[in-house]
Amino acid sequence: MDFIQLAISGLAQGCVYGLIALGFVLIYKATEGVNFAQGDFMMMGAFVTIWLTNAEYLGINFWLAVPIAILIMGILGYLLDMLIIRRMFGQPQIALVILTIALGFIIRFAAGAIWTHEPQLLETPFAGKEVRFLGFVLGFEEVAVIIVTLLLTLFLFLFFKKAKLGKAMQAASQNQLAAYYMGIPVKKIQSLVWALAGAVAAVAGILFASKGAVDPSTGLLGIKAFAAAVIGGFGSLPGALIGGLIIGIIEPFAAYALPAGYSQITPYLIMILVLIFRPAGLFSQMHSKKV
Repeated sequence: MDFIQLAISGLAQGCVYGLIALGFVLIYKATEGVNFAQGDFMMMGAFVTIWLTNAEYLGINFWLAVPIAILIMGILGYLLDMLIIRRMFGQPQIALVILTIALGFIIRFAAGAIWTHEPQLLETPFAGKEVRFLGFVLGFEEVAVIIVTLLLTLFLFLFFKKAKLGKAMQAASQNQLAAYYMGIPVKKIQSLVWALAGAVAAVAGILFASKGAVDPSTGLLGIKAFAAAVIGGFGSLPGALIGGLIIGIIEPFAAYALPAGYSQITPYLIMILVLIFRPAGLFSQMHSKKV
């Protein structure tokens, strides 16, 4: 019984890692860049929702606040690319890495200055509710995390596979100049990708905050999510989710079996093993760049 409960708890946490990893993959699929502030976007999405819904702030209805928070984070992602990231065009990828790491520090500082560094809880209509299934007691928020994550991953997978906009995003990633000559508005497409990554981060933040308290340091979960993206394979949306699930499920068992603190290194040990034996990731969909 304890085994199953640990697995379900890890599954829900792994879904959060997977959602943040989806943001990494979205940016990489469309721009071949890595946004190391994605975890901080998730944290900011959580705090924006708390600001909108909690009684001591605006106190908006939860179901109205959720789409507003997602929209706000999408707009922030769009503006970030339009005003800052776009200025990095033509620079080495390491410049974008350094920029997004610095941006993460700024976001954490801003969140602390606005909402303090004390842990805060998101007021949700399903807090404390339980779902009973085959003798197991599951928190409603854990079930919601799993279902929403699966649906969002499926939507994004079909979006990149079937939708013209999704295909245009991938074409811009493969060869920006060729995509431009084919009539694809490359700069606008990339801004839309950053907006989409911001919206996905907001969903991850809302789901994470529904499970427990958040503070500015919550953004550092992005490091584990990056490991999940590497494990699953950059360029693969399902791979990002599966990488997150692998880390999420292994963590509670490692914490149960290993001395205190050692479980925190398991995601990175798995990442190292994957990089050694399958450098492109377990479910890589990366292709050779067309020239």
